[in-house]
Amino acid sequence: MALTSISLLPLNPINGTDRTLQLPSKPFSITCQFETQNTKHDSGPKKWRKVVSTSLAAAVIAWSAADISAMAELNKFEADTRGEFGIGSAAQFGSADLKKAVHVNENFRRANFTSADMRESDFSGSSFNGAYLEKAVAYKANFTGADFSDTLMDRMVLNEANLTNAVLVRTVLTRSDLGGAIIEGADFSDAVIDLSQKQALCKYASGTNPVTGVSTRKSLGCGNSRRNAYGSPSSPLLSAPPPKLLDRDGFCDSTTGLCEAS
Repeated sequence: MALTSISLLPLNPINGTDRTLQLPSKPFSITCQFETQNTKHDSGPKKWRKVVSTSLAAAVIAWSAADISAMAELNKFEADTRGEFGIGSAAQFGSADLKKAVHVNENFRRANFTSADMRESDFSGSSFNGAYLEKAVAYKANFTGADFSDTLMDRMVLNEANLTNAVLVRTVLTRSDLGGAIIEGADFSDAVIDLSQKQALCKYASGTNPVTGVSTRKSLGCGNSRRNAYGSPSSPLLSAPPPKLLDRDGFCDSTTGLCEAS
């Protein structure tokens, strides 16, 4: 298409003294005429459009391939360095079947073990710093010398688990079951433990952690001070009996006759 002519009707001149535009007394119009070029000239732009489209498609494919390759290399690097920028394993074991699995002296920092089945597994010497183990089942699991510092372990089953010399500093163990767990030399400093669970552990707690040098009984607050008698350490009054029911070791004083009160 080509523009061939434009015709305008004359307008009244603008008054020299009055700068207001004077409109014509009759309507004016703009007339445009177009004519079609020869079809032989149309093939050029079509060819260019095909060339440009093909080039763009090739560029997109090449960029996508390079991007996928770069992501694969990044993922491999993160896996080799145990997590993004080497700050943790970031491994995912949620609801995984790890029964009788053996992972000795491995790094599971910030890993996810939520609801994992870890029964009779061996994770001795491994690091779980900052990991998530809520609702995991670790019946008779071996965690000797493991590091659970700052780990979320609430509602976890640890019946008869071996926690010898394990570090559980600032670990959250609310509503977890440690019945029959071996805790000789374990460090529970500043861990959040239910009062009833702490009392049960204090009945046989012994030893000193070889890494932190803290006594297991002291870390649990067994018989030390009134501060530790309610559960350790956050929101202590939520599940604690009145102070008058406790003896000097933090247990219910049977002489009050209220220990079995509902």
